[in-house]
Amino acid sequence: MRTGVPGVKEERFKEGMTVKHCALSLVGEPIMYPEINRFLKLLHECKISSFLVTNAQFPVEIRNLTPVTQLYVSVDASTRDSLKKIDRPLFKDFWQRFLDSLKALAAKQQRTVYRLTLVKAWNVDELQAYAELVSLGSPDFIEVKGVTYCGESSASSLTMANVPWHEEVVRFVRELVALIPDYEIACEHEHSNCLLIAHKKFKIEREWWTWIDYNRFQELIQEYEDSGGSKTFGAEDYMAKTPPWALFGANERGFDPKDRRYQRKNKSKDISGC
Repeated sequence: MRTGVPGVKEERFKEGMTVKHCALSLVGEPIMYPEINRFLKLLHECKISSFLVTNAQFPVEIRNLTPVTQLYVSVDASTRDSLKKIDRPLFKDFWQRFLDSLKALAAKQQRTVYRLTLVKAWNVDELQAYAELVSLGSPDFIEVKGVTYCGESSASSLTMANVPWHEEVVRFVRELVALIPDYEIACEHEHSNCLLIAHKKFKIEREWWTWIDYNRFQELIQEYEDSGGSKTFGAEDYMAKTPPWALFGANERGFDPKDRRYQRKNKSKDISGC
């Protein structure tokens, strides 16, 4: 058991042994799996929330996707040339697929997110083009994160020079929000070099409701299944109030004050800077 490892809390270890959330992301394209809707249904039957990330190359599959807790689309660039450079897509019609995927996202009723990964010197100067893509897909949220350098690789030419500082990400987000009047900066997580832009419909009486009421989602998805899909629901039906420490501008800068960072005794840093 790893409960004896320095920095591991016993209650967190036990909590982690009970699966409550499933992120379908990272390597590969989960939406290509022919049984993806069946798999999502099984997750929800087990009261496990679903977070699915797609690379915006399969618009038909996005349209046919059953409701998920939160659907992400990776928006790695905002122009045809920069998308080709960053993603190295497989399809010749990759740009049209990309645009059609964003249009398909706009028709989804549950929580939708654009995931923007900033790569310094590659895609940080395309603000107007990004703003136009936002109007195309009308996402509920836009998650903007600085790229993470994972070491040298023959498959990537990224270096640490491509990793933006957090304040550079903040500056980019401020400039982007100025171009999309229906959105505001809602949350920040400095430790992850990440900010969240949210549609103003999630700001109720001057308070943000960007978090997820997971129990309510499970109730709604069960009603959806029981009705054969006729009883639909939207993102605002299972939103939860954002805690003060997660808000943009808070002193905690997104770090939960109930937690305490574990500091290693030796002060040498690894390549990630941690």
